[in-house]
Amino acid sequence: MKCIYFLVWSVCYLISLLPMWILYRLSDILYFLVYYIIGYRKKVVRKNLKNSFPEKSDRERLSIEKKFYAFFCDYIVETLKMFSISDEQMKKRMHFEGVPEMVQALKDEKKLFGFIYLGHYCNWEWVASLSARVYEVDPIIFGGHIYHPLRNRIFDRLLKGIRARFHGNNVPMKETLRKIIELKKAERRTILGFISDQTPKWNSIHHWTQFFNQDTPVFIGTERIGKQVDALIFYADIKRIKRGYYLCKITRMVDDVQTYKDYEVTDLYIRKLEQTIRKEPAYWLWTHNRWKRKREVVE
Repeated sequence: MKCIYFLVWSVCYLISLLPMWILYRLSDILYFLVYYIIGYRKKVVRKNLKNSFPEKSDRERLSIEKKFYAFFCDYIVETLKMFSISDEQMKKRMHFEGVPEMVQALKDEKKLFGFIYLGHYCNWEWVASLSARVYEVDPIIFGGHIYHPLRNRIFDRLLKGIRARFHGNNVPMKETLRKIIELKKAERRTILGFISDQTPKWNSIHHWTQFFNQDTPVFIGTERIGKQVDALIFYADIKRIKRGYYLCKITRMVDDVQTYKDYEVTDLYIRKLEQTIRKEPAYWLWTHNRWKRKREVVE
């Protein structure tokens, strides 16, 4: 297993050394193969787009579909670039707004935790470099993100490695509460990112909401834990400026998480995420079978 891992890592690292313009040429080739030859998850993408945008014409949805696949291939080569990209280069390509304000809010309000909601939108892997920007403001802060481990142990280890290159800590989803309790006991100020637009397992479904005109089960862990530790809640609104360049604006989502009824914060995040996606639909992960769970099955 170790030999295979180092072989795969070496290949990925060597590819990552290529200039971005060459990587994007490879992405163009990959797009032709993935979209026109392989047709990777086309049925899922078309079903998702049709149900999410019934008001759009077939031609409009087809345009979003093609643009999505082109971006998805860019996402792949951009993620490969993380194996060798310098922090200086990453800082130019993945720009953040609101980081100093977020850190200052934690200090001013004497809070230990800041939770950031985000989705699989634009290059979410590059958002992992947020920890480096937090480190620049205050190197004492524990920065990281909650992630769902991949079934393939080699690729899981590879992704954890490249995410950790920018002062980020990987916290497995199942260990979230335990890790947060540890940090609380240590009185360690912490900023964590939660990608909360995945599909919960059946035994983890406790709330449904409307997302793109569809009944959708959602994770409530961010809200639930946020209330337990009285965290400040933020939202990451990401925009693709141009090929290979992104802007992530971090803003306060709610003033006091304790004053909200159960699921209200989660629903607010879902509405904000939908607003973000509707601006540029092609940059969300449409290959994910987001609506495979049906409420009637549970009831």
